[in-house]
Amino acid sequence: MQADAIIIGAGVIGCATAFELAKRGYKTLNIDKNSDAGAGSTINSCAIVRAHYSTWDGVALAFEGFKYWHNYESWLGVKDERGMARFMNCGTLLLKSKGHTWQKVLELYREIGVEYEEWDATTLRQRMPIYALGEFWPPSRPEAGEAFWKEPEHELEGAIFTPGSGYVNDPQLATHNMMVATQSQGGQFLFNKEVVEIRQEGGRMVGVTLNDGAKIDAPIVVNVAGPHSFIINRLAGVEESMNIKTRPLRHEVHHVPSPEGFNFEKDGKHTSDGDNAIYFRPEAGNAILVGSEDPECDVKEWVDHPDEYNRTITDAQWKAQVYRLARRIPDLPIPNQPRGIVDLYDVSTDWLPIYDKSDLGGFYMAIGTSGHEFKNAPPVGYMMSELIHRVENGQNHDTDPVKYKAVYTGLELNIGFYSRNRQINPESSFSVNG
Repeated sequence: MQADAIIIGAGVIGCATAFELAKRGYKTLNIDKNSDAGAGSTINSCAIVRAHYSTWDGVALAFEGFKYWHNYESWLGVKDERGMARFMNCGTLLLKSKGHTWQKVLELYREIGVEYEEWDATTLRQRMPIYALGEFWPPSRPEAGEAFWKEPEHELEGAIFTPGSGYVNDPQLATHNMMVATQSQGGQFLFNKEVVEIRQEGGRMVGVTLNDGAKIDAPIVVNVAGPHSFIINRLAGVEESMNIKTRPLRHEVHHVPSPEGFNFEKDGKHTSDGDNAIYFRPEAGNAILVGSEDPECDVKEWVDHPDEYNRTITDAQWKAQVYRLARRIPDLPIPNQPRGIVDLYDVSTDWLPIYDKSDLGGFYMAIGTSGHEFKNAPPVGYMMSELIHRVENGQNHDTDPVKYKAVYTGLELNIGFYSRNRQINPESSFSVNG
């Protein structure tokens, strides 16, 4: 069997990359160890679409992503018999707190052209009456005792609202939609198969070998294996030469009911609360989804074997995230039975993704993306197709980084920002915020 490009992984970024390559005429093949598109870590993505990043490049790419989600069905050009995922345009509130460099975000919004509104405390109270505006900084955990339960002495001054943002209602369905769109362009998918060998000759890709012994030839292989990305890089022999590497991180997200008398599913906003180091958004069934923004007080649980980790909600992390949410929403009902999901993030050294070639000819990477890149999958698919097409046609991306004009915003994006050989970026939030 032969292909022009093998994509290892059929998560949201793997499918978006395949779709954009297939549109350029590449014969693509996605290989995934799971049974369906988006059945890996993508299925548990919070699928939030927001623009606040800590760098110009991050905000610019996310803003480009807005346009894809607002034009989702026309971008794909197909109808999936399973149905189409929906972009829920609820908007995002970035609370003005010490937990975020919101002043810098505001400057980037103005420079890039992201539509936003500044809400003072009065407006925030009027628009989100269930929110208390106490300042709780620095974040802590219930087990800290008095420090956690102490009443706040100061209030937040307001928030930045971006009306163009929101979330995708079904991340796996969105990924399946992208698979169907790829198939409409001639792309193929192979499920329940695992890559066990990256075959190369003379410093160049020649193909892969699967766990059933099958060999598939291709001059291009793209590592989009999510939390398994470091394993694929080691198979290819490219990890040691990279300055930025990836590893899996276990994360929990929890679901709680909306306060009585308020329909958070209909009227809630995706909210980034750096003061409490949490983010939360509307969830189906008039619920609220809440996750951690990775403060120092929340111990990071790095995973050595991505197929072996604790998939059970822990009482301590449930209380940490839900009780912090209850400080912002005092009328929040707290169930006796924890409910939520556990999965792995694929995290890079500086929490920014790697979209790059490698030292092995024909071997590319779209990795380190978990937790904050679902929203960027469509423009990343285009970015990777542009990178691969240019490099395969002779451009030396390491010395002459590929730059291109974004499809919707027209912004010039520099793929060199995401280099595997970059220095650790001090502008990163070093958290899920990217």
